[in-house]
Amino acid sequence: MRNLPVPTLRGWLERLEESGRLARARPGIPLRFTLAAVAKRLDGHRATWFPEPDGRHSIPVVSGLVSTRSWIAEALGTDEAGLLDRYQRAIESPLACREVVRAQAPAQEEVFREVDLERDLPIPVHNEHDAGAYITAGLVIAANPETGDQNVSINRLQVSGPDRLGILMLPRDLHRFYDAAEARGEALPVAVAVGVDPATLLASQAILPLNADELEVAGALQGAPLPVVRCATNPVMVPADAEIVIEGHLLPHERATEGPFGEFPQYYGPAGDRQVLVVDAITRRRDAIFHTIVPAAMEHLLLGAIPREASLLALLRRSFPSVLDVHLPVGGVCRYHLYVQVAKRWDGEPRNIMMGAFAGHADVKQVVVVDEDVDVHDPEAVEWAVATRFQAGEDLVVVPGAQGSRLDPSAREGRVDKMGLDATRPLGADPFRFKVVHVPGEDDPEVDGWIDAG
Repeated sequence: MRNLPVPTLRGWLERLEESGRLARARPGIPLRFTLAAVAKRLDGHRATWFPEPDGRHSIPVVSGLVSTRSWIAEALGTDEAGLLDRYQRAIESPLACREVVRAQAPAQEEVFREVDLERDLPIPVHNEHDAGAYITAGLVIAANPETGDQNVSINRLQVSGPDRLGILMLPRDLHRFYDAAEARGEALPVAVAVGVDPATLLASQAILPLNADELEVAGALQGAPLPVVRCATNPVMVPADAEIVIEGHLLPHERATEGPFGEFPQYYGPAGDRQVLVVDAITRRRDAIFHTIVPAAMEHLLLGAIPREASLLALLRRSFPSVLDVHLPVGGVCRYHLYVQVAKRWDGEPRNIMMGAFAGHADVKQVVVVDEDVDVHDPEAVEWAVATRFQAGEDLVVVPGAQGSRLDPSAREGRVDKMGLDATRPLGADPFRFKVVHVPGEDDPEVDGWIDAG
């Protein structure tokens, strides 16, 4: 039977529990540090369900929902080998959302207009030096005030008052929407959807042109238009099956201190004067579930890696048909280091591929290009290729002072030095010079019969 996408968060939780991949913590776990510590301990092995967090919240917390590549592929109805192509096809063929009336939207079964965030929601404090409780798995949804087109992103949100959140916005679509509204002296209506299905979670990280809606990519990943509903207090459209939706607006011309906060490079993003989100209402399911992502754990890293890999693979293949596969390894925090596998046609081609990768995403600061016999998903194999097929005097490319990630602690005001390593065999070399040793029969299962079982 063909594997199908899992269209709801609850369906995915059932799948995890049935297969022994969902751990249940004891009731009452503290929201300050302990919940995140348990989730991180199980990271990549089991998701975790936390009932009655802090002993006072009826809403349970879940974490680690998509903390391996194989889980993500399974949730999307494919396998690991087909994951990037599946994701890219959804980007290229999005499905328009299907609006439903509020009576048909589980996300609006309950509406609360008198709000106290830490009273109403089980929001954890994750890292030792975090500035406070943070919403880390909230899909921030806003519309372009000039066109009405929506954008979805995941932004860190610090609880800074009963109805206030500090937000870090990188210079991307949401920030552009905010700038346009602020230029008019207007607030920007937003919604924060917490607790969505894996496809919608992954779609939120799609790399799309301005005014393309990530919720339409979510529908394509699910294989059917995503049901959405209009917010109770503003015109933003949100996933109708979300567990919790925080409705509010970003204030113009107002800033407050946000941060520090532990980020994906496993360092703290510094504090700064940042925009302020005022909460107007919370809507939710009657038996809502709160999702938190532990910063720098595999769920956090993979949600960023897979969309970037799909985008980079499609970009590079358009210019370089020889590109076979790409991978953003965990050692490079799934952002900064890229491995590219090629069936090389010309000796200078890897350098061009490096330049294409640097241009493809500003975060990429190191590219290693390897031959088709090297598995880019195996860091040890890539290191072996560098050790035996790379010479720094001939095969190293350095680009100083390029734009990089502002969350990279080694960056200088966002500028980094980028490096490319050509770890491919020279095309004109004697074939025997790079002949990999092989023992006849080493991969034959019959060899096991010669091994003493005792």
